[in-house]
Amino acid sequence: MRLRTMAACVAIAGMVSGAAIALSDFMSKEPVPPELASAGKWMPQGPEAPQNVDILVTLPATAWAEDAPGLGPLPLLQVAFADRPVQAIEPPLSTWSRNIAPGETLDFLLSEAGLAAPDRAEVALALGAEYDLRRLRPGHSVTVASTMDGSPRTVSLAVEDGVRIEVVFGEQLSTQVEAPDPEIVTLAGEAVIDSSIFAALDEAGIPARFSVDLAQMLGGTVDFRREMAGGETLRLLWREARVGEDRIGQPELAFAALEIGGSLYEIVWPDDGSGQATIYVDGEVLRVFAQPVEGARLSSVFGRRTHPVFGNVRMHTGVDFAAARGTPVQATAPGRVNFIGWRGGYGRVVEILHGSDTMTRYAHLSAVPEDLAQGQRVAAGDVIGRVGATGTATGPNLHYEVLVDGRPTDPLSDDRLAEAAESDADDTAALSRLAEARALLNENLGSEIAKTTTERL
Repeated sequence: MRLRTMAACVAIAGMVSGAAIALSDFMSKEPVPPELASAGKWMPQGPEAPQNVDILVTLPATAWAEDAPGLGPLPLLQVAFADRPVQAIEPPLSTWSRNIAPGETLDFLLSEAGLAAPDRAEVALALGAEYDLRRLRPGHSVTVASTMDGSPRTVSLAVEDGVRIEVVFGEQLSTQVEAPDPEIVTLAGEAVIDSSIFAALDEAGIPARFSVDLAQMLGGTVDFRREMAGGETLRLLWREARVGEDRIGQPELAFAALEIGGSLYEIVWPDDGSGQATIYVDGEVLRVFAQPVEGARLSSVFGRRTHPVFGNVRMHTGVDFAAARGTPVQATAPGRVNFIGWRGGYGRVVEILHGSDTMTRYAHLSAVPEDLAQGQRVAAGDVIGRVGATGTATGPNLHYEVLVDGRPTDPLSDDRLAEAAESDADDTAALSRLAEARALLNENLGSEIAKTTTERL
């Protein structure tokens, strides 16, 4: 019985084994589907790095939640490539900047900024092609931008009137000049004189340098010390050139009105650049005056003084106007050129005859116009030279003299030049200019007063 059972088990096992072999044989003969074949050959490859593109990744709106039924895994991230050029990265620059101090030169500042001698020479040549480096003065500034290893990239020179000259280092040096286009604004103000005109202007917030112009114009007509009792009101109208909120250059007076001892003194300066001003008393033309140097500072007056070079007390036979080298010098009255040349300590000189007994002398000039010749007639306001420091001079200035019959007189008090200028003046045009100046002053004073009142409210 036991033997039959064992035999039956062996038979069943044989049948199962035979069926398995048959099935295996059948499967080995059937072809593999193409999809499975290609999937079996797949091997992962590394991604290609995109060149010069920005990668924008868009996240899907769904999120995985293990405890939320029906949600599957996150879909694959969507990647988009935007064709944008890669921006060049500029190396960091260090900047050195400083104003020119008295006695310093451009080469000294460039050396202090770390430029080598060859670079300093090239920069000086490039800047000198655009600007006369002899006109450099305190207040001008130099800015040097360099890479971290000290190689210069740009050198900028800022001079008067907002002009900036920049030298750019590259395969070749290049130079560019930036000159702002200023806006001319007209301003007005009032000042009450208690002690001096200078102090009154300074307290009222008006450019105090106008006191020099007023002293020059009225010095020979009004004795400020004796005739002014205090409390007089000075009303001024002036022009400024501005770029944004910055003032460019020096302001220029356009009109002044001052009542002293019951008389109204008014001065109208022209806007044509001639520098020829007209003085009125009680609405009538008193004299016509042309300043030798527009807007210059009166640095020394007529009379005895300690000589700035020799140190002893000498007679100063004229007046000095301190101004930058190269500033235009104008004839103060019509006349004929009598002399052009060199006169010892006066340096380069131009002398002009006005009639038979009066002569003006302009000394220490740096240059004279090429077309100016001896015997030539000039009008008041004509340019006859440039401010310099030739001869015996401590710095750039104009020494201005008036000689009558060969004897020096005070240029600020002599009336002969005024008479010569008045002979060419047109009274009708002069009175018309006075009326226009008065109207403009009143208009601007009204707006300034309204502005001040609004600010206080």
